[in-house]
Amino acid sequence: MERPLTVLRMSLYHPTQGSAVFATVPQRLQHDTSPLLVGRGLDTHLQLHLPRLSRQHLSLEPYREKDSALLAFSLKALSRRGCVWVNGLELRFLEQVPLSTVNRVVFAGIQMVVHVEGGASLEAFVCCVHVSPSPLIYRPQAEETDEWEDIPKEPPAPGSEPPVPGHLGFLHGPSPTADSSPQPGTGGGTDIQLQRERTDGALC
Repeated sequence: MERPLTVLRMSLYHPTQGSAVFATVPQRLQHDTSPLLVGRGLDTHLQLHLPRLSRQHLSLEPYREKDSALLAFSLKALSRRGCVWVNGLELRFLEQVPLSTVNRVVFAGIQMVVHVEGGASLEAFVCCVHVSPSPLIYRPQAEETDEWEDIPKEPPAPGSEPPVPGHLGFLHGPSPTADSSPQPGTGGGTDIQLQRERTDGALC
């Protein structure tokens, strides 16, 4: 009996170049357990047409954890000139991080969401790719007012500084770079969130 393959369901989006960036990306790709390369080079498995990308910008690398019968994956940054953001963590050249079930990745303005669906096969995995017409990752805009505004406030004591309103429920992320404009800014009180699009079954 053939063992089911692990499936990576990948959604891709670029805010200005649109689907032209992903014109040569296959909707379905079966790959062995060697690293799957992403970049603008002809030798990559997922070739993206964007000048800002390195020829090999990042790789998805399958591996087997101890005492596990399923494939696990890590993402490695391969670009010397640009960084990659994975779930809010900045990766520089040759840095890598394990992937979880749902992962938010940003590089060179491209937004990528990767869902990992485990399978029993250790010889290969499948990528199912969906090009999204709308953003996958967004940053809530700062509000001019907040929920505390309607609560009466006592006047400050003479000579004291007025209180600074706080925003609760957000995580602070690292500062944005030129290659990661959708990322949260330091002190901005923002959190990367996913936008609902299609059900997982519609991605492939």
